[in-house]
Amino acid sequence: MKITKTQSLANRAHIVDTASELFRERGYDGVGVAELMATAGFTQGGFYKHFGSKADLMAEAAEKSLAQSIAGADDLDPVGFVNRYVSREHRDGRGVGCTMAALCGDAARQSDELKATFASGVENMLAALQQKYAAEQEVTTQEARVKMIDLLAHAIGAVVLSRACPDNSPLTDEILDVCRAEMLSTLAPE
Repeated sequence: MKITKTQSLANRAHIVDTASELFRERGYDGVGVAELMATAGFTQGGFYKHFGSKADLMAEAAEKSLAQSIAGADDLDPVGFVNRYVSREHRDGRGVGCTMAALCGDAARQSDELKATFASGVENMLAALQQKYAAEQEVTTQEARVKMIDLLAHAIGAVVLSRACPDNSPLTDEILDVCRAEMLSTLAPE
């Protein structure tokens, strides 16, 4: 039975959403095409009707999930961002959390195309945070950019370090608590 173009596009979007979540949970190498398609509710053979390769899907899934991460941070000022990002809820929500914290290490070992997708996502996140910080603190665009690069790197690093510890380890929460407090102290008006 032939499906409509509309249904085909919906199926593709569902595969991308499923891949995005699985990749964030287990990394790019931790998910095979057969498992991905089965999880999405399709056969493995249908994959190549939608994508030329797994790398193509990885790039599309990263682009979509990075855009979602940025949209989630768009309504936040830097303090709100730190409080939401450097939290136990975000740390434990691997599949629905920020793609940068979940996959930057994996992306570093992937194609230039995927790296470019991540670079674009980082730039967009920085722009969203930098604009609000510059307005709040009355600093130059360059000063705001430097501060937000530092903030984003610390936030991602805190989540990555915390995730590397066992879930019930006291160190997991200590890393988040210490890093969040330190970042917030640097955002306080002087």
